[in-house]
Amino acid sequence: MPPSAASSLSPRSAGLRDFDPHGRRAARVVAVCQALYTSSVSIDLTLTGLVGYTLADDKALATLPFSLITVAAALTTVFASFLMARIGRRAGFVLGAGVGALGGAVSVWAIFHHSFWAFCAGTTTVGVFQAFAQYYRLAAADAVGMEGKSRAISTVLTGGVVAAVCGPLLAAWSKDWLAPVAFAGSYALVTGLALLSIALLALLYRDAAPVVNTASTHEPARPLGEVVRQPIFMAALANNALGYAVMMFVMTATPIAAVACGHTIGDGAAIIQWHLVGMFAPSLFSARLIQRFGVLRVIGAGIVLSALCGVLALRSTDLPHFYAALACLGVGWNFMFVGGTTLLTQSYRPSERARTQAASEFTTFAFSALGSLFAGQLLARFGWATINAAIFPLLGAAALATLGYAWSRKQSSMREMS
Repeated sequence: MPPSAASSLSPRSAGLRDFDPHGRRAARVVAVCQALYTSSVSIDLTLTGLVGYTLADDKALATLPFSLITVAAALTTVFASFLMARIGRRAGFVLGAGVGALGGAVSVWAIFHHSFWAFCAGTTTVGVFQAFAQYYRLAAADAVGMEGKSRAISTVLTGGVVAAVCGPLLAAWSKDWLAPVAFAGSYALVTGLALLSIALLALLYRDAAPVVNTASTHEPARPLGEVVRQPIFMAALANNALGYAVMMFVMTATPIAAVACGHTIGDGAAIIQWHLVGMFAPSLFSARLIQRFGVLRVIGAGIVLSALCGVLALRSTDLPHFYAALACLGVGWNFMFVGGTTLLTQSYRPSERARTQAASEFTTFAFSALGSLFAGQLLARFGWATINAAIFPLLGAAALATLGYAWSRKQSSMREMS
């Protein structure tokens, strides 16, 4: 369907674009790329804390290399949004994957030379890849009408299901590829996965014209401050940013905490594996839940499940409680993130897309970076219980923002009826 035809669709018929062959193919391609990217991240997640612990003289800095991934993503995400608005998402995605391949190669060099700071540079470069890859779900959502956005987002995130199962296994399988230097092979695999993403994007992905409501096509862009003050945007941002921060805060500390509590490195990898399953497997049905129960109820369930993670982790440090807590955290994050992203895509006009998405993604990654940075420090100084107790105020803030949007929507409906 040409862009001119897409722009003339009514809101209702535009929602059916999720069945359009071109839009469906694009969603599938970025879903595969999401799987490759998530596999890379899961390798980093499983091993980077341990590699950092091995390389760092100050063990409190063990989580710094992984934290720098999210720091780099936060610093790059605004640039990525505006760059892709200029050169197209296909070119931007290819560029991001190329930088990710470079980051994996630098990490391999750093491990061979036992250089902690070079390893930090490698993981920082992988963070640039993350900044671009984070727009996969938004690229799919922008290509469909309002009714299809949650489904498009879920389709892309389902790419993480395979990675959730295979990523930690790939990390364990590849860590001795370049023996006798442990773990270097896993980061060589990060480079390989990024190169495969480049090939898929270059050969199969094509930029699609955004599907827009004709009533808003020619509306002027509002100041960014006006956009972000909307209750719908505040709820979207709270669930994306705070949900991500809570998830990263607990997840980054988990492998080290599991080993400190007497479990094996293999146990830590398995806990993260099931956490990743919890993060991405609900994408198979989260869009249907949103359609049936509404986005706010799904977000509420995500907040409750994330809080349940803290409750379970505080009860015991035995292996079943680690598994259950991190599984709840994964599902809770998925519901908050899919719901928050759905609200985000409904909060801006076409002319506001690049600025609004950049503001949201920057804030999300900034909170995520803070969460992972503080995780290592708090874990080293105060322990696992403090990590889990600290998530409740953040989840409370997300709940308040969501309730604020629900109240504003109810007030708007009452004004329309009167």
